[in-house]
Amino acid sequence: MDGRRSWSLRGPAMGRRYFLEVTGAGVSAVALGSAAGMWPGRAHAIEGTVRWVSPRGTIEVLDDYPYWVARKYGYFGDIETTLEPGPIEATATVKLVDQGQSDMGFPSPGVFSLGLEQGIPLTSVWHMGAYDVFDFAFRKGEKPADVKEIEGKTMLLGSAGWQAIVDPMLAQIGVDPASVTYAEAGGLWGQALMQGQGDAALSWEGLRAQWKGQGLEFDYFLGRDFSRFPANSFVIRRSDYEDASKKELYEAYLRAWAMGMEYGHLNPRAATHIVLEQFPSLAATLEPPVATESMMELANVFRGDFEKREGWGHHDFEAWKLFFDTIHEIGQITNPIAPEDVLTNDFVAPANDFDREKVKADAEGYELPEEFQSIDVEAMRAQI
Repeated sequence: MDGRRSWSLRGPAMGRRYFLEVTGAGVSAVALGSAAGMWPGRAHAIEGTVRWVSPRGTIEVLDDYPYWVARKYGYFGDIETTLEPGPIEATATVKLVDQGQSDMGFPSPGVFSLGLEQGIPLTSVWHMGAYDVFDFAFRKGEKPADVKEIEGKTMLLGSAGWQAIVDPMLAQIGVDPASVTYAEAGGLWGQALMQGQGDAALSWEGLRAQWKGQGLEFDYFLGRDFSRFPANSFVIRRSDYEDASKKELYEAYLRAWAMGMEYGHLNPRAATHIVLEQFPSLAATLEPPVATESMMELANVFRGDFEKREGWGHHDFEAWKLFFDTIHEIGQITNPIAPEDVLTNDFVAPANDFDREKVKADAEGYELPEEFQSIDVEAMRAQI
């Protein structure tokens, strides 16, 4: 055994899976709601399993706070859920979905497009990141005046496959990706940057606050400030998307995530504390203010410009078209990709059809420990 944690609504022993080629794991899908698993307009409980795989190599992060909130409050209802980390290897999430060893993955747009290029039949069903989540980190005092000055520098990555993330970002701002040297530094690529092994490092919202909590203080170019690209989304096998018998299951699963995201927007301190209670080792490395800041960085990306979206999980087809066109222009894919062929917003309306008053009451009723009560959420929201 590799020591990774596996989670199940029926206990940690259920749903543990280890694979020969890549070690990943699943999240069983979740229904929604109350103990009866019913919401207005739904007369029966929804059952089933959805296995979800993380791209980060660990689940002991703030990134998945909507899942842990939904799990705590029973928003998944009768759907069994398990959550395990996938390997850090970039394309593992789409491989595991393709191989039937997971039902849903969370790849970046670049990794998603690589899977499509390889002929893996995938459909993106839920757009978590409305803003570009990826950032460029520099040692203090070494950040250039303009993001375009990254040309000619060495970029540290946790996995070589992450080049598929960075290349389009560079092309979008007019920097030739070939002018940047990439160095794979493994899981401690942030520490490698601090030690001077490269000029910059790929980072992302949520991680930058966690790095700060670990003493890794960097200056950043934030993707949301210079990039118009989308961020990670939930993808499933196209055959599952086309299977009408699974429609209610995925609607219910994604509804629970939407409820968790709504809860996190209403009470970020509570959502943060719920995750830290789940992972004492994470709580030991992050002080409550830093942890809350990390969660709020993510929540900001997940929400985006909400007035322009149709709800949680909504794909912006124009942003995705820009991304797909860019990666085709730079040769990252050989065949053009039309957003309407690989993305869907079919699940957005049903997943956002939940009892908002219940979620609000749950969020407002959470009893915060004393160390969280003094955190000024509005001041933190203004600076993120």
